[in-house]
Amino acid sequence: MLLRARYAAIGAAVGAAIGGLFSRNAASTGGAIGGLVGATVADTRGTLEGTLGDLGELDPRSTDGSEE
Repeated sequence: MLLRARYAAIGAAVGAAIGGLFSRNAASTGGAIGGLVGATVADTRGTLEGTLGDLGELDPRSTDGSEE
């Protein structure tokens, strides 16, 4: 959950900074959109890491041979 908050905050800051180059309203909109994108990236990253970890456990090549 902290990862999502961190990514959302970073996304909001970047979006607001880019939007701030144009106008005050664009900064607000950029911050909101950046926060949503950051939270989405954090959710996708967490899901992807969990899935890759599960696939690694199922891969027969991932064992070190000590179980035989």
